[in-house]
Amino acid sequence: MPRVKGGTVTRRRRKKVLKLAKGYYGSKHTLFKTANQQVMKSYMYAYRDRRNKKRDFRKLWITRINAAARMNGLSYSRLMYGLKVAGIEVNRKMLADLAVADEKAFAELADKAKAAL
Repeated sequence: MPRVKGGTVTRRRRKKVLKLAKGYYGSKHTLFKTANQQVMKSYMYAYRDRRNKKRDFRKLWITRINAAARMNGLSYSRLMYGLKVAGIEVNRKMLADLAVADEKAFAELADKAKAAL
């Protein structure tokens, strides 16, 4: 079987990895082996953090809702239960946005939740 020179394919693959590793510290952006390891690790971080981002945002929304609820004389759990009993379906993202941007509207929701309890 004849020998095949894989120069162009190999160079293209290595250039692709080094392009992805642009901006990394030290030899991680110049040497192929270390760059390849770091790019693979970076892909793992990206995969993990796409899931963690959802958790982080939910935590942030709950913190904001809790702060606004306490300003209206309720705890977070009492507010959420009151809204559920009152039949008001608002997700946490929208509640947090109301708590930050429109305090009057949030206060009205809190009053309805208090009345339902």
